[in-house]
Amino acid sequence: MNGAAVSLASLTLASAASLAIAAPAATDVDYLKASRCRGIAVGLGADASGIASYLKHAAGGRSPAVLARADEEFDRAKREARGDARERLRVELSGPCAAYAAAASVGDVSG
Repeated sequence: MNGAAVSLASLTLASAASLAIAAPAATDVDYLKASRCRGIAVGLGADASGIASYLKHAAGGRSPAVLARADEEFDRAKREARGDARERLRVELSGPCAAYAAAASVGDVSG
């Protein structure tokens, strides 16, 4: 590799690292949405481990009220997944909910 390529690679890595550090923490709304997604996954019998990991990392510093509301969202979504809306919820799980599982797999806890 020539010197310019090494410099460019170093700058690219430094930029990526600074963006990761500057990424905002997950909002309470993101946390509640992810909890709903986990409920959908559990209710549909899908793998919820990625979303559970996201929630575990994003739980720090949440108020008890937000944590209680997240439990309610989980329960509501799980019940909903056992009803007539299964196909709509499968679409939600593979669409917007996929971001939470993907975020957990790369260590990003922002939504």
